[in-house]
Amino acid sequence: MIKVMRVFKKQEILIILLSFLLVFSQVWLELKMPDFMSKITVLVQTEGSEMSEILKNGLYMLICALLSLVSAVIVGYLISKLSATFSLRTRKRLFEKTLSFSMNEVKDFKASSLITRTTNDVTQIEMFLGMGLQLLMRAPLTAIWAITKILDKSWQWSMATAIAVVVLLAVVGILVMIVVPRFKKVQKLTDDLNEVTRENLTGIRVVRAFNAEKYQENKFDNVNNNLTKTQLFNQKAFAIMSPIMYLVMYFLALIIYLIGASLIQNAGMNDKLIIFGDMIVFSSYAMQIIISFLLLAMIFMILPRASVSANRINEVLNTETTIKDGKGNKKEKEEGTVEFKNVSFKYPDAEEYLLKDINFKANKGETIAFIGSTGSGKSTLINLIPRFYDVTDGEVMVDGINVKDYKLNSLHNKIGYVPQKAVMFNGTVSTNITYGDTDKVEITEQKIKEAIEVAQAKDFVEKMDNTYDAHIAQGGTNVSGGQKQRLSIARAIARNPEIYIFDDSFSALDYKTDSLLRSELKKYTKDATSIIVAQRIGTIMHADKIIVLDEGKCVGMGTHKELLKNCEVYKQIALSQLTKEELENA
Repeated sequence: MIKVMRVFKKQEILIILLSFLLVFSQVWLELKMPDFMSKITVLVQTEGSEMSEILKNGLYMLICALLSLVSAVIVGYLISKLSATFSLRTRKRLFEKTLSFSMNEVKDFKASSLITRTTNDVTQIEMFLGMGLQLLMRAPLTAIWAITKILDKSWQWSMATAIAVVVLLAVVGILVMIVVPRFKKVQKLTDDLNEVTRENLTGIRVVRAFNAEKYQENKFDNVNNNLTKTQLFNQKAFAIMSPIMYLVMYFLALIIYLIGASLIQNAGMNDKLIIFGDMIVFSSYAMQIIISFLLLAMIFMILPRASVSANRINEVLNTETTIKDGKGNKKEKEEGTVEFKNVSFKYPDAEEYLLKDINFKANKGETIAFIGSTGSGKSTLINLIPRFYDVTDGEVMVDGINVKDYKLNSLHNKIGYVPQKAVMFNGTVSTNITYGDTDKVEITEQKIKEAIEVAQAKDFVEKMDNTYDAHIAQGGTNVSGGQKQRLSIARAIARNPEIYIFDDSFSALDYKTDSLLRSELKKYTKDATSIIVAQRIGTIMHADKIIVLDEGKCVGMGTHKELLKNCEVYKQIALSQLTKEELENA
């Protein structure tokens, strides 16, 4: 919790100090009122008292109450503003931190958990700051101040109050020990609920196509019921606190009056009125003490969950990003080249290497293609170029410099990346094409149209309502898979990069569109390096160099015709897709 609080700015610390001063004055005013009440009680019971004195003390009570109300309103406003600003900034820090994560960190936390931490966990802390901070300042101050005011009244009353306080503290302590571990479970179950809901929404078509609605409902009910049961246990446990608090409060009031009655009965005539006044004052202060501990109990209801949420947020904020910026102080020796030198790679939590001893070089203007069976490591290999992962052994060089020595922005600006699964963002066709930042070229309207035409997307884009300003839904749900791929390719073209990376980016296209797109792309990108991962032989057979992967190893490298003669793995893949005559005439 303390680490999260470190993001408070000087201005906000001043707000907290001002709030504390206002709470201090509020408590002083509230604890002053019993004194006036005592005076009024004595004046009413004393013969010859003037009405003006009674009214004057009554007026003082009203002024104290009014000023206390004003202080409470101001403190409420300041703390609400503080908590809202704090949560806004914390969400921003979490989001920015998440953007800096490599694929390893995202997998470790899971997307559903990161969403929960950015929303639900921040809300828990905001609730604590909005309510708990006021109570945390007010309750101890009231309790301590009220105790100092009653200590010299009567040891019997003080003892009764002390016993009541000990009972309350014992109840609160036991409940906190029982409930805190379950709050950790609540947040974990919230992650699971988020994950199941997200999975169902993203896979809704598959769910419906396979009549799996009942299965998904059962899956959701299982997680939801676990969360509900845990929450019910916590709420039932805390529900015990309130009646115990009020029971202790009323019993204490009763005992104070019983003790007071005994003291008055045994006192002399001159002391009876004084003891009666002290009893009124003491009962008021005793109630203030009990109410203070009641407020502290409310803090203990929200503090455990806020503390768990703060720890979860700190886990994200304190996680070191494995992919860090290089110094960026080396000058490029080449242009448009990609070279792998003895590259091997395995995932951090894996025992076996996924890629083993990969060596090749792609020169400017060349097209390098990768092919192999599913799981052979093709996509993993090209993900090492933009540093989505770092190599385990060896070096990946871009323009003659190790990718680890680049500033990430500079490295990414050299690359036009088209992922295996085309990603579209909520916006328009134009905003999806101009997505991102580049220091190399300004993406004008003409550039957008040019990129869309090269990507063979012009026909369907110009048929859409508002054409280039047509709406694209989140995830591209209002366009087909092939249309998404072409828009994704157009996005990379518009950046005019040195190096194009196509990760099986033509799989959703028909053969005619695939052929036209590659033909136009070859003309447009003749001065750029193209790296292609594909499953279709037809997509890569005209590449300058084809690299065949099998179980993470390079088992063949050369042109289409060379590999047909020299690489059995490539030959088997080719024959599974095309006839011998088609391959010979290609």
